Amino acid sequence: MPVHPQRPPASPSAPGAEPGPVRAAGETVRWAAFGCALVAVGAVVAGTSPGGAVAAALCLVAVTGACRRVLLRRAERSGPADKG
Repeated sequence: MPVHPQRPPASPSAPGAEPGPVRAAGETVRWAAFGCALVAVGAVVAGTSPGGAVAAALCLVAVTGACRRVLLRRAERSGPADKG
């Protein structure tokens, strides 16, 4: 039987690996984007015009983008979460 060497776990310094706080910020933004879409669909179901729902969704997307920048900036400043 051939023996396959196991890959070592990816370290935060490995290329392509995201550190913990940055990954957490990305997850938060994904959920926020889902919330933006859900609000637009809920507004249409509740009787709001499609144009109004799109406008509300675009406003939420703008707020989400601004929050993403703030979260990523804070995550980069804080560095690795488990330094000790």
